[in-house]
Amino acid sequence: MIFLKTEDEIELLRESNLLVGRTLAEVAKLVKPGVTTGELDKVAEEFIRDHGAVPTFKGFPNQYGDPFPASLCTSVNEQVVHGIPGDIVLKEGDIVSVDCGTYMNGFCGDSAYTFCVGEVDEEVRKLLKVTKEALYIGIENAVQGKRLGDIGYSIQEHCESNSFGVVREFVGHGIGKEMHEDPQVPNYGKRGYGTMLKKGLCIAIEPMITQGSRQIVMERDGWTVRTKDRKYAAHFEHTVAVGAGKADILSSFEFIEEVLGDKAI
Repeated sequence: MIFLKTEDEIELLRESNLLVGRTLAEVAKLVKPGVTTGELDKVAEEFIRDHGAVPTFKGFPNQYGDPFPASLCTSVNEQVVHGIPGDIVLKEGDIVSVDCGTYMNGFCGDSAYTFCVGEVDEEVRKLLKVTKEALYIGIENAVQGKRLGDIGYSIQEHCESNSFGVVREFVGHGIGKEMHEDPQVPNYGKRGYGTMLKKGLCIAIEPMITQGSRQIVMERDGWTVRTKDRKYAAHFEHTVAVGAGKADILSSFEFIEEVLGDKAI
């Protein structure tokens, strides 16, 4: 069932999502060669709890195995999504997608950003740039009267026209009092097809884009998803409220990019 949000509920969602943006900015300060993904997770969890929220990812149930053990998903290089923070040491030339969720005042926040670790290959940087562009192109279509297929089509067209792959098995989602609500929000589709978008619908749009084949595999931990060909993957995500003429972006990359400066994608 799809739940449309009131203006007051959207503002509560905004608070949770802005905290996600601030948390990712704290993570951005630490992303460099020699740092472990576990260190990123520790800082994020402390920051979230210090601001009166809880990390929604920690303890999240899994139909394939154990609940998620951490506060962030940290997916390095060929890992697409749901990488588990731990002893992985970031190296020069790596990329790391950091996905973060918060729960505060009864509502969830969810956003992701893919960081460069030092200097990365130019083709990899292009992958990140195109994925981030695709996110905002998708958001441009999150307006009342359009359909979910318009969002997916616009993301797919932009990425595939740049010769990148679009993951099918994992998609965006509705968001509100629960992290995952209806509807699902694919990063592929046909214009004019799918659920009609209405004002007050809140969704997380999150392109997951691969440098090579779009085929993926699940690692034995039951969480980490990687590319089958082990080429790099990128992931950017915003939570937005569908608007009458323009989507309202509830999360923010501004705090992150203030930290990154000219190194931002």
